[in-house]
Amino acid sequence: MSNSIILVVNAGSSSLKFSVFRVNGAENLPLVIRGQMDGIGTRPYLKVRDANETMLVESDLTTSEAATVGDAITLVGAWLRERLQHESLFAVGHRVVHGGTQFSHPVLVDREVLMALEQLIPLAPLHQPHNLAAIRAIGERQPQIPQVACFDTAFHRTHPQIADLYALPWKYYESGVRHYGFHGLSYEYIALILPKMAPEIANGRVIVAHLGSGASLCALRAGKSIDSTMGFSPLDGVPMGTRPGALDPGVLLYLVNQCGLSGGELETLLYKESGLLGLSGISNDMRILLESQESRAQLAVEYFVHYTVKQIGALAAVLGGVDGIVFTAGIGEHSPVIRARILQACAWLGVSVDTAANERSDSCISSTDSKVSAWVIPTNEELMIARHTLALINSRKGGHVE
Repeated sequence: MSNSIILVVNAGSSSLKFSVFRVNGAENLPLVIRGQMDGIGTRPYLKVRDANETMLVESDLTTSEAATVGDAITLVGAWLRERLQHESLFAVGHRVVHGGTQFSHPVLVDREVLMALEQLIPLAPLHQPHNLAAIRAIGERQPQIPQVACFDTAFHRTHPQIADLYALPWKYYESGVRHYGFHGLSYEYIALILPKMAPEIANGRVIVAHLGSGASLCALRAGKSIDSTMGFSPLDGVPMGTRPGALDPGVLLYLVNQCGLSGGELETLLYKESGLLGLSGISNDMRILLESQESRAQLAVEYFVHYTVKQIGALAAVLGGVDGIVFTAGIGEHSPVIRARILQACAWLGVSVDTAANERSDSCISSTDSKVSAWVIPTNEELMIARHTLALINSRKGGHVE
């Protein structure tokens, strides 16, 4: 088992993220390689780094070389085989955005599972098809390699039923219209590492802010998800890079009935043209907006902070108080400005920021006299997927990792 590796894949519409972990035991999975191919089908660009962040590959590819996710997997697979020719591929773990009501735990993929996951495409139309395309592509090329699907929705299955309901006729709930919550692999990792990073709050009431291009918040009680801001789809909750966050359904009726938008046009508007990009008219990148002097760019930033703070207040009410706030993901981990603005607006909760610690992005960024502690903890969804993959394969084999 010492030369075995696990490949973790996160496939999007025009990107393929991948990581390779070496199997050194049930708990020890050191990172070997991490990479990403962007611009699949348009301007493919591959970047790969090793565990020390040393750049191994940085190259443009032709459109014909990487026209589809399947092409990208073929290219990446060939490169990995050449690079890691003395390693044995143990299994492949995939991030799959939607597990619906059926999948509450990682699952070994077979034909029946794949068919069931295809039925969930309407619930995550911009994510699910590409997640499944990667599974199919690897299955066609290496059918002997076990593949494991790990779900962004699974961690939230601990919600009380009241948190998952919509006030619609009951038949819709029974047919699957409910709050699912997303970013579950990220929240699961934070919950797993909290006892080590912040033991004083690990068993308490914690709000985790996964703030990136996709953004959501989750209320944890003793490490379990109690409620979250994303609902039926990854569109709900706080504003995101290109997604609007919470929206009055009447707006959608107006856009369809009065503005004449089709279902496809509405989907494009909500997933690709709204959020920070729609408000600013400049960019979906928080770094660019923070540097801009344009009034709409500043307004987009203020809107993001305002609605994030609003959701923190809502989750604090659900938890009956807060012991800690954790920031993670791209913006959460790397933007002291956004963290400071959010925490200053949350002063009423009893949180006080240590400005110097926040500027350094220390693990703990609250002052020593703060009643509510604040933390910056990098997430690691890929490691979570690798751990789930290893555990599931070993449980099916009934054996132990050497």
